[in-house]
Amino acid sequence: MRDHVADARVFKAFCDENRLQILEMLRNGEKCACVLLENLQISQSTLSHHMKILCDSGIVASRKDGKWTHYSISEAGSRKAAELLRILTASGHHGEGCSCETEKG
Repeated sequence: MRDHVADARVFKAFCDENRLQILEMLRNGEKCACVLLENLQISQSTLSHHMKILCDSGIVASRKDGKWTHYSISEAGSRKAAELLRILTASGHHGEGCSCETEKG
């Protein structure tokens, strides 16, 4: 059985335009929170909120360096997200009809 709570965290990470912008910035490599703040029109607390969601999803990894945190895309998390999307959207039709069709007969 799938862990739907963990799966939902992955999709939640993609459901905000600021988080999508952050992911685009991280595509070019690790970025310090200060660099992300310079490029987004959000407060530090809002950035922290978005980064928590991205890190909790497993798609983004973080590391502390002094008072700043540096973020990067997690290759393992990225692969997991892609695989999850593939699994959930794969055609799995097994000929199971609607239960109302079997009740007609």
